[in-house]
Amino acid sequence: MNLSNEVCERARISRDPRFDGLFFIGVKTTGIYCRPVCKVRLPLSKNIDFYRSAAAAAEAGFRPCLRCRPETAPGTPAWSGTQAVVNRALRLIGEGALDSASVDALAERLGMTDRHLRRLFMEHLGASPKAIAQTRRMHFAKSLLDNSNLSIIDIALAAGYGSVRRFNDHFKASYGKSPREIRGKKGLEKSAELTFYLGYRPPYNWKFMLEFLNKRAISGIEWIADDAYLRVFQLGGELGWLQVKNLPDQNRLVCRVSYPKVTSLGLVKEKIKRIFDIDANPSEIALSLSNDKLMKNVLDRNGYLPVPGCWDPFEVSVRAIVGQLVSVTGAITTMKTLVKEYGEKVNVDLPLTSLADSPEASDVYLFPKPEDLCDIDYQRVRLSRAKIKAIAGLAKAVVDGHIRFDLTMDSEELLEKLLGITGIGPWTAGYIALRALREPDAFLSGDLVIRQVVSSLQKRTALISIKELEEESQEWRPWRAYALMQLWHEANG
Repeated sequence: MNLSNEVCERARISRDPRFDGLFFIGVKTTGIYCRPVCKVRLPLSKNIDFYRSAAAAAEAGFRPCLRCRPETAPGTPAWSGTQAVVNRALRLIGEGALDSASVDALAERLGMTDRHLRRLFMEHLGASPKAIAQTRRMHFAKSLLDNSNLSIIDIALAAGYGSVRRFNDHFKASYGKSPREIRGKKGLEKSAELTFYLGYRPPYNWKFMLEFLNKRAISGIEWIADDAYLRVFQLGGELGWLQVKNLPDQNRLVCRVSYPKVTSLGLVKEKIKRIFDIDANPSEIALSLSNDKLMKNVLDRNGYLPVPGCWDPFEVSVRAIVGQLVSVTGAITTMKTLVKEYGEKVNVDLPLTSLADSPEASDVYLFPKPEDLCDIDYQRVRLSRAKIKAIAGLAKAVVDGHIRFDLTMDSEELLEKLLGITGIGPWTAGYIALRALREPDAFLSGDLVIRQVVSSLQKRTALISIKELEEESQEWRPWRAYALMQLWHEANG
């Protein structure tokens, strides 16, 4: 999307929520930066500047608006730049890569010099990696101040600050007030749970997202109940659960998390964002795909559809292997057996009101770790020997560090290593790229259902070949993952 000053000005005047988080407005007369949806009286055009990120506005000396709360805006699209490395760096920063390490260390992980990394960030985001990280920490801290009963110390740790003094100094420099002044005397009810909100840009198809996740939910680990997504997880040896609901009138998700390790809450937040694909820019994606006649007709029927991600890349990779050449229902049945045989059963109280008396709510498991599946036995899981070998090969590769899902490998390198494992072919690698790697251009040209749908839409008498579909899909780049969701949805009616 071409965010020229003219486009930004029109979006500002109309307060268009589709542009929320794509740019920020620095008001020179007040020294404050706002979201384009801010409800305050519109300042004169001559008194404002536009910035591509909140961090860029902060670096220019502006403070966050306390009314529109920039910390609640949708995140910068991870693939907003043309450089794939910007995507990887943003995701690493989101996971806290700069909370305890330097930009030099981040650049080294990405295989480049820190100077080149800084140049890419300035080119695509208008701010340095350090500024992006500082703004991320500050925004998350502000969200926790507003919506949690965590102490100031815990909020500082959760947001990635090494000390409370550093947090207080940075917060006061950013907001002009201390954290205690911002929080005030409002009393938040004591609870073992934490609540925070994640904004998205409309349109967002929550119904589609829940239906997709529900159809593929692993029994004992994930549930779709009470119009919400719920799952258990383990991070850093600590057990937790999360529940996500939609607030459509506010264009945001409300996330409830029960987890004792505050220093990992930022990572939990980033994982939730990836599951629900809320940093995407629907307008840009739909506009690009609509340039193709076939895809335009499909979009007109379905509307924009997000691409569901996953909590754990290894988990969804095993799911992809199990799902080779079988129905979704068949794959989930096998996954249930695999989890019961190799997963760890845990005791946790879940907020499942509609399933409170169901056996599904009482049998709770953690997904098997890679080391648990290195010697998987086909007699216990009733999988083909080929799939057993593929799962064991993947597990061993992860344990040995040959395959890493921590973004230190670029997608091409990771896919190449995945394809080197016996039993993992293009379809499986493509599915992993789609849901685990969050590649916006991932596409399964060998998927039989997709081939059948495209053949039907084009009124072909014969099934389109893989080569022909690959050629056809070039028109949908760089958003083929979103085109794939449209075609799968067509198949399901």
